Amino acid sequence: MCGIAGYISLNNSIASTQLKAASNLLHYRGPDAEGFYYSPDNKVGLAHRRLSIIDLSSSANQPMFSANGRYCIIFNGEIYNFKELTQQLNNKGIFLKTKSDTEVILELFVQEGTASFSKLNGMFTFAIFDIQENILTLCRDHVGIKPLFYYFDDQNFVFASELKAIKSIMREKMGVNATAIPYFLHLGFIPQPLTIYTNTYKFPAANFIQIKTTGSFKDLQQHIRSFWKLEDALKPATLKDKAIAKKELNDLLFDSVAKQLISDVPIGTFLSGGVDSSLVTAIAANISGSNKVKTFSIAIDDGKFNESKFSQAVAQQLQTEHHEFKVKEKEVMSLVDKLIPAYDEPFADSSAFPTMLVSHLAKQYVTVALSGDGGDELFHGYGMYNWAKRLSNPLTTLYRKPLFAASQFMPNKYRRAGNMFAYQKKQNQISHIFSQEQYFFREQEISALLINPQFDFDPINQLPVMARKLSAIERQSFWDFNYYLKDDLLVKVDRASMQYSLESRVPLLDFRLVEFAYNLDESLKINNGTMKYLLKEVLYDYLPKTIFERPKWGFSIPLSKWLKTDLKYLLDKYTSKEVVERHNVVNFGAVKTLKKQYEEGQDYLYNRLWLIIVLHWWLEENRNASL
Repeated sequence: MCGIAGYISLNNSIASTQLKAASNLLHYRGPDAEGFYYSPDNKVGLAHRRLSIIDLSSSANQPMFSANGRYCIIFNGEIYNFKELTQQLNNKGIFLKTKSDTEVILELFVQEGTASFSKLNGMFTFAIFDIQENILTLCRDHVGIKPLFYYFDDQNFVFASELKAIKSIMREKMGVNATAIPYFLHLGFIPQPLTIYTNTYKFPAANFIQIKTTGSFKDLQQHIRSFWKLEDALKPATLKDKAIAKKELNDLLFDSVAKQLISDVPIGTFLSGGVDSSLVTAIAANISGSNKVKTFSIAIDDGKFNESKFSQAVAQQLQTEHHEFKVKEKEVMSLVDKLIPAYDEPFADSSAFPTMLVSHLAKQYVTVALSGDGGDELFHGYGMYNWAKRLSNPLTTLYRKPLFAASQFMPNKYRRAGNMFAYQKKQNQISHIFSQEQYFFREQEISALLINPQFDFDPINQLPVMARKLSAIERQSFWDFNYYLKDDLLVKVDRASMQYSLESRVPLLDFRLVEFAYNLDESLKINNGTMKYLLKEVLYDYLPKTIFERPKWGFSIPLSKWLKTDLKYLLDKYTSKEVVERHNVVNFGAVKTLKKQYEEGQDYLYNRLWLIIVLHWWLEENRNASL
């Protein structure tokens, strides 16, 4: 795991000192080594920060050059099938000088060019510079586990693992992207390809681009090409046979976890006690045998949010070396000021705080940790999937408006649920369901909230053509995979873990598992009301079912309560008339009304207020950027 940055400057306006400064901002992503490459004409610069995981020797440092001297690579991530790919190269008479996966990418590219990308199984972003032809190639992994951002104008192209590195180079040309703000208010994150900055974008997952350093950057985005598409992997018919599906899932899980346990540094797992992390840990323990797996969990000092007894039960059953960290509220509060610097743009997922804590504490024992991210999206574990099914019912469509109206005269629980019926147009129902499940702003509310309500959510609700017609639940899941997972959950874990130089791996998001899950019949995901049915059937072969017979509870903090107590200072400051009107993005009157409703008992509005807080917090911290 590492951090990368680089540029192409046609007019030589970017200095080597600027790239050095950008690299320094990514030091926590790679504290073990630093390296640079500059082309002879100084138009190209590459920077690498290394967190040593595979082949700890200095010969595996980067930038790394191919055996023929023509190509130079900087790489962030891990290639889990690098041993198999090494053997393929050996069979062709190509032998590597290191034991690193970096060299495997590089020499495979020498042999096969961009066709090699589809062979890589892992999490990765990398840049390869062809010194002979002056071509820079950028690539990002199948699922988008590792981050990659880029900026471009007429003369400069800049890329990096984090926005802060790009901003340090192109600060004067990066204003606030007003287009991104409505999306943030609706989703709690900014979806790709947008970022909070103008001229600056998230590089799409499963894509690559080749840029000539001797030409123009005009129409640059039209040259981005995919090497894998989930929709292309969908088959006309789904797998319905439980016995066959269960064996295939078990085999895929074992192979994925086994590959991701390969490390030259200490490794463990995050263990919340939920289905996904418990399954990953159970398989890791099975593979490790007598070598005890190190497991990590936190227990927040709040009864409602403390699930430590479940992670303890799993750890005891699996006989892991379990580390549970009891966390007081004040320890969570100490991380609040790190949110904006860590995430670089408005990001409202408050579970970032406990994720930072468990990462910080796990780093005391390991350098790599496996997590269970992806299980809910792939195997239908979210409550919003039930809403997707309900709202697809023609009767619900017929009566939705009176149902919404009636709900507004009922207690909070029903008032909140009633918002599900208040979507503005049916074609945008997918993002609406997600938004309301998270207690965020509906389209109509955003129109009333924004001073300049110019936005269109149609693009993020359009799904590609597929080999078979998806059900309402499958469509919701497909959307989650493409947006919620990539631009929220994976972002959350990457930034939180890398703050402490900890590599997080996600075995459930091996692209082969992803393809399998989306070709699995819906009846094997939700069966007689049991969500994640097949995943649980595999889990129960390793752990007692009784441990998991409880309601699902996310990895979260009591934000609604804290906004009225310890975090009230944030609420008061960032919803104040002075701050809100200084930035002139939202109507203060609407914010004042929202705050009043919350303080008078409509507690479910807390996440809408958190969005307002985070947005203005970011705007205050970046007051030099203009709309």
